[in-house]
Amino acid sequence: MKPVKSFTVGQERASDVDALELALGTPLDLWLGPEDGETAEERSAREHAARDILTEEPELYDRVTALAADAVREFVVGLLAAVLTSPPLVLPMQRMSAAEAAH
Repeated sequence: MKPVKSFTVGQERASDVDALELALGTPLDLWLGPEDGETAEERSAREHAARDILTEEPELYDRVTALAADAVREFVVGLLAAVLTSPPLVLPMQRMSAAEAAH
């Protein structure tokens, strides 16, 4: 079975990261930093670019906040569903000696 391809505004996306980047119109590394680290100079340049983008496009903050809230909501719903449908956790009890029970 071939994987289903998803498209956003005429552009193909290969992953959830691609979907987020297409929704935001910017790469996630701009906001989160690269996974493999960066120098202080690179970080400063990245943060400066992010500030410029937010200055030019102030509604981007609201889009990011909405995407984050949706992600948290989906995670919590999935977590609650898993917890509520799982059998209860039963831990073995330790037997106490008569001396321990007397205290």
